Amino acid sequence: MDIKEPHGGWEKLWEEGRTLWDLGEATPIVVHLCETASLPNGRALIPGCGTGYDVVVMANPERHVVGLDFSRTSVERSRKMFSSLPNSKHFSFLEEDFFTWEPTEKFDLIFDYNFFCAFEPKVRPLWAKRMQQLLKPGGELITLIFPLDDRLGGPPPYPVSVSAYEELLVPLGFEVISIVDNELAPGPRKGIEKVGRWKKN
Repeated sequence: MDIKEPHGGWEKLWEEGRTLWDLGEATPIVVHLCETASLPNGRALIPGCGTGYDVVVMANPERHVVGLDFSRTSVERSRKMFSSLPNSKHFSFLEEDFFTWEPTEKFDLIFDYNFFCAFEPKVRPLWAKRMQQLLKPGGELITLIFPLDDRLGGPPPYPVSVSAYEELLVPLGFEVISIVDNELAPGPRKGIEKVGRWKKN
């Protein structure tokens, strides 16, 4: 299955500054989870991390965070913006392809910030397989499930459903911890976004 074609498109969007998904700050639900100590420690991964605000806010001495993106423009921007921060030794930004990258260690936590909805439905089984491969047994996957509405087709974001995640993840050994409405979703996403938490058995 060829999933290379969209990569050039994403890079072009970053080059041209057409990044409407970029909030310009950390995702509110991530800030809340960090402030309430509700995230696992250890190694964390954020695929499709974009500018990387979530990477930075999640990183601390107990949690090293890897921000992964295949856009060179995005990664270079992130490194330039955040390399001098006090907690910079606790995070890193890598220009890699999520589907082919082979890290030296697996992760305790993976955060999917509307990454799933960037792919056509035919690619989603590969997304699930990679989540299984990259997460340690007992590790947690957090997914922002968006957009839960009746929009048609693409381009991204492609419409999703809770069942779409369940049908892919449960057979691979993931157990639902919770799926709740994201009460902290930014304005346009209110009512059509949930937070899913999954444990890999």
